[in-house]
Amino acid sequence: MTVVAYIIGILLMVVGLAVSIALHELGHLFPAKKFGVRVGQYMIGFGPTLWSRRIGSTQYGFKAIPLGGYISMAGMYPPSPKELAAAGAGAASGRAGGGFFATMVQDARVVNDETLIAGEETGVFYKLPVWKRVVIMLGGPFMNLLFAIVLFAILFSGIGVQTATTTIASLSACVIPADAGRTDCIAGDPTAPAAAAGILPGDTILSIDGTAVSTFDEASAIIKASPGRTLSVQLERSGAEMTLSVTPLLATRPMTDSMGQPVLDADGTPQTVDVGFVGILPQSALVPQPIWAGPQAAFQNVGAVAGVIWQLPVKVYDTAATLITGGQRDPNGPLSVVGAGLIAGEVAASDAPILNRVSGFLGLLASLNIALFVFNLIPLLPLDGGHVVVALWDGIKRTWAKLFRRPPPKPVDATKLVPVTFVVVILLIGMGAILILADLINPVSLLSP
Repeated sequence: MTVVAYIIGILLMVVGLAVSIALHELGHLFPAKKFGVRVGQYMIGFGPTLWSRRIGSTQYGFKAIPLGGYISMAGMYPPSPKELAAAGAGAASGRAGGGFFATMVQDARVVNDETLIAGEETGVFYKLPVWKRVVIMLGGPFMNLLFAIVLFAILFSGIGVQTATTTIASLSACVIPADAGRTDCIAGDPTAPAAAAGILPGDTILSIDGTAVSTFDEASAIIKASPGRTLSVQLERSGAEMTLSVTPLLATRPMTDSMGQPVLDADGTPQTVDVGFVGILPQSALVPQPIWAGPQAAFQNVGAVAGVIWQLPVKVYDTAATLITGGQRDPNGPLSVVGAGLIAGEVAASDAPILNRVSGFLGLLASLNIALFVFNLIPLLPLDGGHVVVALWDGIKRTWAKLFRRPPPKPVDATKLVPVTFVVVILLIGMGAILILADLINPVSLLSP
């Protein structure tokens, strides 16, 4: 791996992450402005501000650490009672004796009050109808999902998927029993049927026994189902068509699942199956897929990531255990942004063709956006899913009051959940630290065997 290419891969992932975050925040910004909410800031990153510019009532900018972003909306929560606001300003009834979490709630209310304009009844988030608040909060994750769909569409339909074609790459010289424990031919091994029939590397299979084939899987299925039966194989060689006869031998081969992994029986022994065998290996090429393949892959990825997120504490614990035991990490387990960057560097520095490396990077960035989509839907503050739950609870309370002809209830004061938010943030920071440490000490490598 070249160092320059490795660094370029990491930098590209940093840029991709920044773009993903920018789109996420735009997903919040557009509907917020559409619904008349005052947005004070739109920032990408954290830490010191590198650049900013005020356009209208909103200050747009970039900060030094591109690992997050935010928009500040006026009145995310209802204004605090006057006595608490006075306490936040330093009155005698303020923080003394309130305890740590009480002080956190009070500080959150003070910060929220600073976004409000005295006497202003419009332009605040908490006064919007429930459905508008939900749209604003879901806008961010939705943009990540949409970006992932676009990336997967480019990957699957624009570039294509590495697929075994009907063009032959190489031939087996002989038929070696599956349990022989060797790969070289010896005296007594029967000649492979394809080599005996005169098939050559570079030939393209057009049809077998009168059945046209367009993929290697189609050709392989016919061959496997025809042991001992002579097949007529139509080929194209150097622009000319020709027909040869080949008789597949009955061979025992390991049974594999849809992912290409060995199928094991109850005691862990690999299972085998008797199939027809001729001894051809296909060439691989990037084959564009139907336009719906990209979105389909995105939603399949959502299910896979949701499964990981559902078990996140257990997965992080298992990852932490590998730091102590030195065991191999689950390649399908959680990664930090550091791990994603290292894999991007690995992909960029591999000796694969450039188009394959581009495909690898796009797939990685698309999967990262799926992770952002699913993770932000977790119904806990400060994540977007937590804000959606608060809005829905407010709507339920109002609907309940209307049904029973009661006075409208006060808006839900989410600042009371600040202690819970604090605990969630601490847990997220802890899990993130474990994953970063694991990615540095015991990283996942997608290119290793």
